[in-house]
Parts: sequence; C-alpha cells; structure tokens
Amino acid sequence: MDRKQKTVLAIFFVLLVGVAGLWNVDLSQGYPMISELRQNPDKYVGNDVNTMGTIKNGTLDISTSGISFVLLDVEDDSFEIEVEYKGALPANLGEGKDISISGPMVSDSRIEATRIVMGCPSKYTE
Repeated sequence: MDRKQKTVLAIFFVLLVGVAGLWNVDLSQGYPMISELRQNPDKYVGNDVNTMGTIKNGTLDISTSGISFVLLDVEDDSFEIEVEYKGALPANLGEGKDISISGPMVSDSRIEATRIVMGCPSKYTE
C-alpha cells in the first residue's frame, strides 16, 4: 500500500469507530428544565426524564418509606415539581442543594426518581 491508501484507510477507520461509539447516544435530548417539564407535560409524562434543580427549603421529607421533596427550576423558581425517591440516601442531601435526577415523570407535577446525583460543593466562598 502506498501512503495515500494508508491515509484514506486510517480516516475511514477513525470515522467508523466514531459512528460506532455514538450509535446509541441520543444527542438531541439534554436536560429539560423543570419549566419545560411543567409547560409541556404531554411530551414527558410516562417517559424517563433527566432534570436538575434546587431542593426547596421546607419540603425535604426523609422517612423509612423513601425521600420526597419539591425541586425548583434553577432558572425560574416559580416552576417546581414533586420528587419521590426510594433509593439509598445520597451523601450531603439537604434543602437548598443543587441536584440532578433521573426517572419516570408519572404525572404533570411528579417524578419518581430512580437516580439522584448531588451537585459538587464549591471550594470557594465569597
């Protein structure tokens, strides 16, 4: 093989690996904000969603049956959604903390989270 053929073969191989790696990745869906979930519930109810927000102060309830709280939209705190979670208690879970959740949206105002990821605490203080 000459140099030109090797270059074409290498480019083809890189493209093939890239397409295979992105085959099942949904690039169209990011994290819809709570405002989007609440304004367009027909699009999301019955489906798994990923969203993020802040735990509303005074709403965190931790009991033996699970964890529940109200999640506020990070951009517009006039939008909120109820969250129920039955998994292990995440470290540092608390009111006013930023979190990401995943799970099915079971109604226009409630998500049954199957996964909670806490936001990273800031190392810096003002």
